[in-house]
Amino acid sequence: MNVDVLNMDGQKVREIELPGVVFEAPISVDLMHQAYVRQMANARLGTHKTKGRSEVSGGGRKPWRQKGTGRARQGSIRSAQFVGGGKVHTPKPRDYSQKMPQKMRQAALRSALSSKAADKDIVVLDELVVSEPKTRIMAQALDRLVGKSSALILIPEKSENTEMVMRTTNNIPDAKILDANYLNIRDLLGFDKVVIPLKALDVLVAYLG
Repeated sequence: MNVDVLNMDGQKVREIELPGVVFEAPISVDLMHQAYVRQMANARLGTHKTKGRSEVSGGGRKPWRQKGTGRARQGSIRSAQFVGGGKVHTPKPRDYSQKMPQKMRQAALRSALSSKAADKDIVVLDELVVSEPKTRIMAQALDRLVGKSSALILIPEKSENTEMVMRTTNNIPDAKILDANYLNIRDLLGFDKVVIPLKALDVLVAYLG
């Protein structure tokens, strides 16, 4: 698949062929969904907790005698039916994490990238640079590159230049900077366009190819 390589002004510099092993892989919606559900589940802390009858304070004495009062028999004022009593069938701490083999996770990323490429949502840059750390400059560049669409911008590695790019992008609500090594299915599916500099493209091919 051939795509144009653009500069920061949105002008075509040259044309390259995207590696078919990454950007023309079979598209599996089920696999992408499984990877997405796994990532969202693994992000859950699972620290929710309520106290049961044996954990609330008080209630050590029988509130009234068993017979002769005309009232229902009770053994503790900390039973669930009393105010201040323990809770029944409520959340307890648990681990929500799911396992998924690395090859399946990589296949899901290839599937998502292939879907983006098929929809013309991959933007390849020759070099990601900004002259000064100002949000206005990056916002104007993104407007030329992706228009009004949201954008996920990949960087090959952290450097002095990429730190400047990250500072200029942090205040743009519909854009996110992400290290190419940490590409994940949630971010990939959560943005309209994926902006990939050539150096970051090499990192993707090395990881997913």
